[in-house]
Amino acid sequence: MPTYRAIDQNGNVVDPTCKSLEVSDEEVLKMYHSMVTISIMDPIMYQAQRQGRLSFYMVAAGEEGIAVGSASALKGGRPGEEGDNGDVIFAQYREAGVFAYRGFRLDEFMNQLFANRLDTGKGRNMPVHYGSKLHNIHTISSPLGTQIPQASGAAYALKLQHLQNPQEVPRRVVACYFGEGAASEGDFHAALNIAATRNCPAIFICRNNGFAISTPTLEQYRGDGIASRGIGYGIDTIRVDGNDIFAVREATMRAREMALEGDMKPVLIEAMSYRVSHHSTSDDSSKYREIREVETWKRRDNPITRLRKWMENKGMWNEDKEQEMQRKIKADVLAAFNKAEKEKKPHIRALWEDVYEDVTEEQQEQIDKLKEILVKYPQEYDVESYEGGVEALEKR
Repeated sequence: MPTYRAIDQNGNVVDPTCKSLEVSDEEVLKMYHSMVTISIMDPIMYQAQRQGRLSFYMVAAGEEGIAVGSASALKGGRPGEEGDNGDVIFAQYREAGVFAYRGFRLDEFMNQLFANRLDTGKGRNMPVHYGSKLHNIHTISSPLGTQIPQASGAAYALKLQHLQNPQEVPRRVVACYFGEGAASEGDFHAALNIAATRNCPAIFICRNNGFAISTPTLEQYRGDGIASRGIGYGIDTIRVDGNDIFAVREATMRAREMALEGDMKPVLIEAMSYRVSHHSTSDDSSKYREIREVETWKRRDNPITRLRKWMENKGMWNEDKEQEMQRKIKADVLAAFNKAEKEKKPHIRALWEDVYEDVTEEQQEQIDKLKEILVKYPQEYDVESYEGGVEALEKR
């Protein structure tokens, strides 16, 4: 299957019919700012993990264009768009760009990463497992591929809601992100079959970055990538250059239109890219690929550099603007970092809350026992870093 491209590596237009190229300067700058923000935040947080200040981190280097390009084509998050009627997102773990584009603030990123008292997830998730009800993004979960069938179900629910009340409930899509490695999970196949047979308005966006942790694509499959699997399930499919933000945006815009037409249906997008980074802070990719291979990719192509060249070709960007943006974003990231790191952890009682509507008698016994131990051995257990300390174990 061919790979669609709108601009080349030097920012030159190769498809003048691409409607996404008609985007406003305001929109382009928002897309660029979102990508640059993630590219600056990632190395800072990666180093913070190496310093022992975070337990875990994953970067999105080389894949920022897929997240931001697709997010810019969905309803919700674009300039002037507010409310609960935006498209729904099921992300994996390299979609920080989707969050940034939709308005997820740096403070919110940092609160989640440090699992502090301001984290809306109450510190219960691993770092990078963001979520936002406000921005219609379901919380990321660790088990590989589970979000894919969930997305099919959510898309079917959105369809039924519209059919039951078409005058008041608008048509919406669910966008689901995953890597090509997750496409080897059974959940992927079940999800596509469900979506195809039930005509679910879902856009499946596969980031094919060349590696499933340490397993290269050559050892993952022998077919024509992931795109061929969509065709096998009777799903309209396109393969795009994931480093071309306009190609991703164009494909997603068209996919959304197709998904909401008539009886509605799913669409699969395979975005081809390269994972420049290690899989995570728990991985050392130099053990299974040459460092020079990574460096070659960094020099050869990058979604941020490609968009910047296009902007420069149009005369809307220059080095002075670039340096000012970089300086401002870095300062904002570090300010949010320092603020979040100093916040206390969630109150200890939160360990038992939200499991049931109210804390059960059995749970209360456990709480009372913990409090007894903490009071008896204060030198062994320092709980002052938790909001409310020992006293927070009392019923709130």
